[in-house]
Amino acid sequence: MQLGNRSIAVTFCLLFLALSTGCKSKPASTGLFPITLQTDWYPQPEMGGFYQAQLQGLYKAEGLDVKIVPGGPFVIAEQQVATGAAQFGMGSSDKVLVSVSSGLPLVAVAATMQQDPQGIMVHENSPIHSFADLEGHTIALKPGSTWFQYLLKRYNLSNVREIPATYSVANFLQDPNYIQQAFVTSEPYFARQGGAEVRTMLINSTGYQPYRVFYTSKQFLADHPEIVGKFVKASIQGWQNYLNDPTLADAEISRLNPAMSPGQMRFSIDTLKKDHFIDGPGTNDSHLGHFTPERWSTLYQQLVSLKVIAQPIDPASAYTLRFNP
Repeated sequence: MQLGNRSIAVTFCLLFLALSTGCKSKPASTGLFPITLQTDWYPQPEMGGFYQAQLQGLYKAEGLDVKIVPGGPFVIAEQQVATGAAQFGMGSSDKVLVSVSSGLPLVAVAATMQQDPQGIMVHENSPIHSFADLEGHTIALKPGSTWFQYLLKRYNLSNVREIPATYSVANFLQDPNYIQQAFVTSEPYFARQGGAEVRTMLINSTGYQPYRVFYTSKQFLADHPEIVGKFVKASIQGWQNYLNDPTLADAEISRLNPAMSPGQMRFSIDTLKKDHFIDGPGTNDSHLGHFTPERWSTLYQQLVSLKVIAQPIDPASAYTLRFNP
């Protein structure tokens, strides 16, 4: 999402304070290096690999004491990391590029998903069968979503009404013409539980292909490259273990977020695995944790075309291949 009209002055004041006081983290009395990971939503399988690494002691084996802090609709993980309130954050590569162009010194260090599960959900009998069919219709989505701006331009849509997303399927179940944004790993489950037959269309099928990533601040990377490397290593192993057997992490996610039912978690992990969102097809340019400069560059050019990049940057400044698996 575009950073928009947030106060740059406030951001940089906070940033200066963090850089001058908060980035030189030191090992705790336990001898383990304290790390806070700010997630981008409430605990759910889409962050299961991090919980797996924590629960299996993979972080501790690397000398890290990792605290996972849940996000939500009003948490701005990019600013949490930029100001030193957290050492790592979760997000998407388009948001990282926009943040860096707006002055936040972030750098993505690995991918949690090779493909973004962001999509659009419609009823089975909806006349919407392609993104071009959205013309003349209303869609519920998070205001300012960059992927939606891409759709408008890509398909020459001039008459599409936006309404704010409610983060629920209640309106969808009541209105057979309702169209809403959805993670294909989540909302379709609730819609079907409510008795609706649904179809989804993935944004990544349009040529707009951000990664889901985790990132740190450039200062933290400069001060602690070995810690970043250890965190990436343990996290990637956690994701591999989670894909092999999610039982341990899913039990913890259910404890932390009781709203997550066993059925929902099973649906999410099954979808993530079946469609290879996390690990990709296993090719040299698309596998667990991996980045390619080509995809970052293509995404950057798309963002420039959409005019959501505040200031031109070298896209390679927003990520590092140093820890690329």
